Amino acid sequence: MRHKITVCMGSSCFARGNEKNIRLIQDFLRDHDLCSVVDLVGARCSGECGGGPNISIDDVRYEHLDRDRLLSLLRSKLLD
Repeated sequence: MRHKITVCMGSSCFARGNEKNIRLIQDFLRDHDLCSVVDLVGARCSGECGGGPNISIDDVRYEHLDRDRLLSLLRSKLLD
């Protein structure tokens, strides 16, 4: 099954942590050999800045993602 991770690249989400989150996702995908089954893309601001940083996995949006919450989410959505 293919997955899609969309990272909000709007200035608010980027400043709130998505700059680091992108690197974390890239490392996770590489470390778990998932690069061939996950599309990682950036998106313009979706207007949900108050909940940022925002990331969508398979078209489900997740808010307030810090390192620990994002790692947990990646494990549950991509490894289980």
